[in-house]
Amino acid sequence: QVQLVESGGGLVQAGGSLRLSCAASRSIFSFSFMGWFRQAPGKRRELVAGINNRGSPNYADSVQGRFTISRDSAKNTVYLQMNSLKPEDTAVYYCKVTSDWVIDYWGQGTQVTVSS
Repeated sequence: QVQLVESGGGLVQAGGSLRLSCAASRSIFSFSFMGWFRQAPGKRRELVAGINNRGSPNYADSVQGRFTISRDSAKNTVYLQMNSLKPEDTAVYYCKVTSDWVIDYWGQGTQVTVSS
C-alpha cells in the first residue's frame, strides 16, 4: 500500500504560479510512473504531466512550456511547478503513482483556482 499526500493548491490570479507537492510513503524509485492529473467540473480527468522511472517527463499540450514536473528522491516527493497560470487551469489536481507497472495509487486531490 502507498500513501500519497498532496499539498500546494490554492487561489491565484491569472499569470501567477503555484507549486504542487506529492509526498509518497515509500521510495519513488519503486514506481514506474509518477504524474499529475486534473479534473475540472463536468470534465473528464486528464493527464497534465508525468515522469517515468528513467526520469523522462511528458506533458499535455495545454501545459507544455508552462508546467514542469520534477522529483526529489531524498524526500520521496514529486512536484508540479505551474507558471503562467490561466483560468482554464482551474481544477482539482491529483497525484498518481504506478507500482509494479500495474497498480495505481491516487492522492486525495488539491484544488487549484485561477482567477481572471
